Amino acid sequence: MIESLEYNKNRPRIDIRLVSGILGGLIFFLGSSMVIPAIIALIYGEPSWSAFLITAGGAMALGAGFFWAFRPREELRMREAFLIVTLAWFLGSLVGAFPFVISGALESYTDAVFEAMSGLSTTGATILGGVTSDGIQNPQIEDLDNSLLFWRSLLHWLGGMGIIVLTLALLPLLGIGGMELYQAEYSGSTSDKLTPRIQETAFLLWTVYIGLTGAQFLMLWAHPSMDWFDAINHAFSTLATGGFSNLNNSVAGFDSVYIDIIITVFMFLAGINFAMHYRLFTGDSKSFLNNREIRFYSLITAIFIIAISGGLWLIDNQSLGDALRYGSFQVVSIMSTTGFGTYDYALWMPFTSFLLFILFFTGGCAGSTGGGIKMIRLMIIAKSIGREFKQIIHPQAVLPVRVGKRVIEASILKTIIGFFLLYFLIFAFGSLFMSFLGYDLISSMGASIASLGNIGPAWGDFGPTDNFAGVPYIGKWLLLVLMMIGRLELFTVLVIFTPWFWQN
Repeated sequence: MIESLEYNKNRPRIDIRLVSGILGGLIFFLGSSMVIPAIIALIYGEPSWSAFLITAGGAMALGAGFFWAFRPREELRMREAFLIVTLAWFLGSLVGAFPFVISGALESYTDAVFEAMSGLSTTGATILGGVTSDGIQNPQIEDLDNSLLFWRSLLHWLGGMGIIVLTLALLPLLGIGGMELYQAEYSGSTSDKLTPRIQETAFLLWTVYIGLTGAQFLMLWAHPSMDWFDAINHAFSTLATGGFSNLNNSVAGFDSVYIDIIITVFMFLAGINFAMHYRLFTGDSKSFLNNREIRFYSLITAIFIIAISGGLWLIDNQSLGDALRYGSFQVVSIMSTTGFGTYDYALWMPFTSFLLFILFFTGGCAGSTGGGIKMIRLMIIAKSIGREFKQIIHPQAVLPVRVGKRVIEASILKTIIGFFLLYFLIFAFGSLFMSFLGYDLISSMGASIASLGNIGPAWGDFGPTDNFAGVPYIGKWLLLVLMMIGRLELFTVLVIFTPWFWQN
């Protein structure tokens, strides 16, 4: 007891020992998850099983060593939580890249890290199938071992709900609380605490996540064009709103209306707050149906489906059935930030293309696996703009911004406005940097927003039928950092680079 009190009294501003111990546990978990693709490799008789076991052994040994050497003894504080969340995603990508390199599938470690970060951040941008800036030919997606394809999708699935949230269920074993990590990953969101204990909340959210994944897997596997491997990969990618496919042509490779419909429905569901799914499944349909963000998300989705499908029918001269099929799929795919493709939208007429481009600046609901700006922020900004118009007409009136019956405090409005400004500044910087590397305006803007919004396919040189292999290595590091920043809600990552973070 005396030793513990003395340690707490002399505890540094940021406890690196505590951070190292928890990160060690996370690395151990990531390494242990590599056993699954190793088994897949053995099932298919692929030599890549050794790459997974070598990486798994190293990661588990390193992680266990750090955990036991720096086993947490104190309560986690907010600064340490922010640092852990950021480093977890970065280190997870560095570790997750090794199977691609050790197996010989990728020659460039940068390309491997790009693919791993794209998986964990649920972005879905890929370097497969292209030639790097120094002339290395990366393999086509379908030429990769099944175990490596499964690993890409598994990274999606783990990153979708969040490695950190999964670990919350284990934090009681460490003797520390988990709320700080939950707040750090979902900074600014409206994710519900379903139970008084955050560990139970994390468990319930993962239960819903696994249940929806299983349901989609069975529905996809029921179709004759999909075997179990195709079904599990696409179920993982859909519920994580990731977009990695094990086919070069993505979902279009199956050419099935049934599969398009199933994936469209589950992409839409994945863009909804998972706490609301839990309430719906437990019989609280009123909370689900009355949720303002879900209503707004559904309304925007419907408006754009009608507008884009109408454009494809009337302007692009597609049949009404095809217009609804491809228009609906692409709207939900981009809005939920999944990034699957059934049609090369770069070939659409300017009207429909521009409407789709607008959706790159939206995103799913807070508390979903989707990236982007999030619907709750867009809704509050829209209500705030409406309030300003009313204020002009009634300058003496007190007109609060409301979401349902809840009044949005001025401090929250300032935070949301700050988020918007920062989001577009980062987008502009990414676009400027890509243009500095020699890309045209559309390609530069597309690569920046597709990475920051965790969407995957972009525009110009990075359209739905292209890839990111040819980007110079410094550009790839920029884009993968944008993926991480976008996935972790901007402030979570950027706050650690401010002087105030390191000061008392």
